[in-house]
Amino acid sequence: MASVPSLASTVQQRLAEGLSAALPEAGSADPLLRRSDRADFQANGILALAKQLKGNPRELATKVVASIPANDVLKEIEVSGPGFLNITVSDAAIVETLAARAADARLGVPLNEAAGTTVIDYAQPNVAKEMHVGHLRSAVIGAAMVEILEFTGESVVRRHHIGDWGTQFGMLIQYLIEHPHELDHKAEGTDAEVSGEEAMSNLNRLYKASRAMFDADEEFKTRARARVVDLQAGDEETLALWQRFVDESKIYFYSVFEKLDMDVRDPDIVGESGYNDMLQETCRILEESGVAVRSEGALCVFFDDVKGPDGNPVPLIVQKSDGGFGYAATDLSAIRDRVQNLKATSLLYVVDARQSLHFKMVFETARRAGWLNDEVKAVQLAFGTVLGKDGKPFKTREGETVRLVDLLDEAIDRASAVVREKAQDLTEEEIAERGAQVGIGAVKYADLSTSAARDYKFDLDQMVSLNGDTSVYLQYAYARIQSILRKAGDAKPAAHPELELAPSERALGLHLDGFGETIAETAAEYAPHKLAAYLYQVASLYTTFYSECPVLKADTPEQVENRLFLCDLTARTLHQGMALLGIRTPERL
Repeated sequence: MASVPSLASTVQQRLAEGLSAALPEAGSADPLLRRSDRADFQANGILALAKQLKGNPRELATKVVASIPANDVLKEIEVSGPGFLNITVSDAAIVETLAARAADARLGVPLNEAAGTTVIDYAQPNVAKEMHVGHLRSAVIGAAMVEILEFTGESVVRRHHIGDWGTQFGMLIQYLIEHPHELDHKAEGTDAEVSGEEAMSNLNRLYKASRAMFDADEEFKTRARARVVDLQAGDEETLALWQRFVDESKIYFYSVFEKLDMDVRDPDIVGESGYNDMLQETCRILEESGVAVRSEGALCVFFDDVKGPDGNPVPLIVQKSDGGFGYAATDLSAIRDRVQNLKATSLLYVVDARQSLHFKMVFETARRAGWLNDEVKAVQLAFGTVLGKDGKPFKTREGETVRLVDLLDEAIDRASAVVREKAQDLTEEEIAERGAQVGIGAVKYADLSTSAARDYKFDLDQMVSLNGDTSVYLQYAYARIQSILRKAGDAKPAAHPELELAPSERALGLHLDGFGETIAETAAEYAPHKLAAYLYQVASLYTTFYSECPVLKADTPEQVENRLFLCDLTARTLHQGMALLGIRTPERL
């Protein structure tokens, strides 16, 4: 089905036609339409036009209103103040537009079949290291942007650029060679595969033991450093053991991502090691083209506007003076691969704001090399820090970084308690399932409802509250509607454009009609918090409607059907919007 034009776009078109008819000398002027507290919409474009035409804005506004023919959309246009237009649309237009949305599985949201390909780089844990609270935002924001962009028609390639290469692997591999049973997969005395938690426990133990030996034993340190050379040279035995670390880490990663209710697939994981074969060529291209130059033996790219505290230029080091490669070489090779092989038109990096300077330099280098241009863009969706209730970076009482698994488990426990308290006719199994959906939803929503660039406080008490801007509030609104629909018996949702709407019905209807425009804005600006804010407003307006307008006890059968129709469309909008944020909407709570 074709996309459904919103009422705002229909009103905009009628006003633009009126402007052209009344003031042909104005050309195709923009009415500057927006939602208003004084009417349904307000247009204030005539003020700017009056300056341009050197006319009286109020007289011009009156002339424009007179040139708009009577129609079934615009109920009333009032000239206000110095030349604003206050516009009220008809109740019938609201219901008919919503009925067209309801008839479409996509709720009238357009699908751009000519969209490009976006590679999203997100959820980047490190092999042989525990995931902590710092990994949360990249995973949650990235997964939401995947869903949102795919829904608009974009072809999305997921990339998890895991840290799976570097000097620490020499130490780990050498220790494993000398202690060969440290990563045995079977739990002792059983045939069962180890769990994600056990895999991480194995890796943690091995990492600490190898680090202790590396620091205490000079001979082991020498053997470990020689092992790094073997790894980089592609020695088969060394690579096979390195692969064991990657595989063991993946067992753990997948257990965490599963808890986060995220779909992470093996082919999407292309770590630092995936670009090793490209590093030499990347350096050669940059040096031969003059983009990078040798400075004290290192291959560097310099920038006029990037200087250190001493005022001297700070370069991007692509290759170190000892021949080793830094992050820049890997990131630039990844750009080459994503543009040339994956045919990306957009590269979206969901990465901590503290890495902004690095990515600014990497992107500028790629532009100078011609890998990024007017047809191919790269954007860092930079995110802020997760803070504790005290407003400081989130740590345990001992000052340690908070383990991500512990944080998610606590959220699920808190949410399960809330569900149990409110539960009606739910089994223990259902309470556990809803608890996970509510708890993980609460964590995701708290993150996504904050502008990514801002820091936010991690406060579980607030996150699982039934009041305020929380996912639990949205989930309960959805579950309440499902309860009403179940109790409706033979009455079915049906649109009745002939009925007069109550103020809270109009407010809800007009907001529901903005779903498509919100999705478009969220996708264009990589701003999932705009979708979260829209959905919270849907739930708030529904709460007002529910308290002011009896649904099943409305005055007439037609009014019952129309209000059930509004309930049903609200539920579908909440369900679709929350799904795009990666949050479940249970049918019963």
